[in-house]
Amino acid sequence: MADDIAPAPPVTPAPSPESTYLERRTLRRGSAGWLLLTGLGVAYVVSGDFSGWNIGLAKGGFGGLAIATVLMGTMYACLVFSLAELSAILPTAGGGYGFARRALGPWGGFLTGTAILIEYILAPAAIVIFIGDYVESLGLFGLTSGWPVYLGCFVIFIGVHLWGVGEALRFSLVVTAIAVAALLIFAVGAFTEFDANGLDDIAVDTAAAGSSSWLPFGILGIWAAFPFAMWFFLGVEGVPLAAEEAKDPVRSMPKALAVSMGVLALLALVTFFAATGAQGADAIKAAGNPLVVALEGDGGPTALSRFVNYAGLAGLVASFFSLIYAGSRQLFALSRAGYLPQFLSLTSRRKAPYLGLVIPGAIGFALAAASGNGARMLNIAVFGATISYALMALSHIVLRRREPGLARPYRTPGGVLTSATALVLALSALVATFLVDKDAAFIALAVYAVALAYFAIYSRHHLVASAPEEEFAALAAAEAELARD
Repeated sequence: MADDIAPAPPVTPAPSPESTYLERRTLRRGSAGWLLLTGLGVAYVVSGDFSGWNIGLAKGGFGGLAIATVLMGTMYACLVFSLAELSAILPTAGGGYGFARRALGPWGGFLTGTAILIEYILAPAAIVIFIGDYVESLGLFGLTSGWPVYLGCFVIFIGVHLWGVGEALRFSLVVTAIAVAALLIFAVGAFTEFDANGLDDIAVDTAAAGSSSWLPFGILGIWAAFPFAMWFFLGVEGVPLAAEEAKDPVRSMPKALAVSMGVLALLALVTFFAATGAQGADAIKAAGNPLVVALEGDGGPTALSRFVNYAGLAGLVASFFSLIYAGSRQLFALSRAGYLPQFLSLTSRRKAPYLGLVIPGAIGFALAAASGNGARMLNIAVFGATISYALMALSHIVLRRREPGLARPYRTPGGVLTSATALVLALSALVATFLVDKDAAFIALAVYAVALAYFAIYSRHHLVASAPEEEFAALAAAEAELARD
C-alpha cells in the first residue's frame, strides 16, 4: 500500500519579501562597456562647451575664468581618480551616495545623494533653457524659446530612456560624437579669426582689488568664475551611476572615467581659446549661444555658424539626455534603499525606473518653464554638485584611513592627497555659488534642509537592509565587529 502512495510534490518555498522587493527594482545588467561609459561621461558634460561657461567671463574676465578653469579642472581630475577607486570597490547604481553610505553612514549617504539629486534635476532644467535659445536662433519649426520647447524635450527624451538603457546609451554616444566633431570643426574655423587683443577687451573695474586687463574684476572675480568654469566638466562624476548596468564595472569604470576626463579637458582648452579669441571676451560673455556669436560677430549667419548652431543643439541634447539618465539612477538607488519613498524605484518590464524618470523630468520642466533663467538653474545645480564632491572626496579619505585592507582593484594616484585636493577645491566652489547668486544658493539650501528634515523624521527609520548599498555597509560593520573581537 505504501508503494501506491504518490510522492508528495516538491514544495517550492515562497519568495521572501526581500527578494520580491528587489525583483521589482532591478536594472538591465551588462548593457554598457567602457566605450559606452566613456561616451556617457562626455555626454554629461559636452553641452557646457556650447553654452554656460561664457557667463564666467562676465564674472572674472578672460584671466579670471582661465585660472578658475585650471583650478576646477584640477578638482575634477582629482575627484575622478578618487571615484575610479571607489567605483571599483562598490559597483552599484548608488554611485556617490553608495560611496558615502559606506564611509560616512546613513546620514552621509543621504546628504550626498540629495546633493547629487539637486544637481541632476537642476542641470537638465538649465540645459533645456539653453536648448530653447539655440532653437530660437535657428528658427526651427517656427518655435521660439519657451515652455513648448522645454516640454517637447522632456517628453521625447524621457520616452527614449523608457525604451531601454542600451538603446538610450547608444543614442547618446552617436549624438555626443556629432557634438565633439562639431567642436573641433568650430575651433578650426574660429582660430582663423583669432586675435589675442580680444581676450582682455572687457572693461576694467578699477575699484576691484587686483584688477587689470586680464583680471577686470580683480582677484575676487576668479572665485566668482568657479561655477561657470565647472560647466566644462560638470556631470562627469555621474559615470559610476551606470555601474549596475555596465559590463565588468571593476575594470571599465576607472578606464571610462579617465578617458572621459582627458577628452573633456582637451575640449575645454580648445573651445575656451577659440571662442574668446575669435570675437573677444566682451562679445560672447552674455550670449546664450556663444560659439555662434564667436563665428558671426556683427555679420550674418555663415555656413559654418549654422552648422555649429545645429551641432550645438546636438551637444545640448546629449547632455540633457544623459543627465536625465543620471538623475533617474540616483533617485532609483535612494528609493530602493528607503531613503526616498520606495515606489519611486519600481522598474518597468524593460527594466527602466519609470517613476525615477518621469517625476524628476516633471520637476525640471516646471522649474525651466517658471524661471526661464538658465544661469540661476546652473548655479543651483553647482550648489548641489559641490556639496556632493566634498562628501565623495571625504568618503575616499575616510575609507583609506579606516579600511586600509579593503580590496582595491584600482588605486587612486596620489592617494589621500589627491582626494584632499578635490575636497578643498569643492568647498571653495561651494562658497563661490553664494558670490554669484546668493538667492539661488539660499533656495537650494532651503530645499536641502527640507529633504534632511524628511530623512531625520521618517526615512532613516525605514531603510531597506537588502538594498545593495545597505548590504555593503552591513558587511563592513560585521567585519569591523569581528576584527574587534
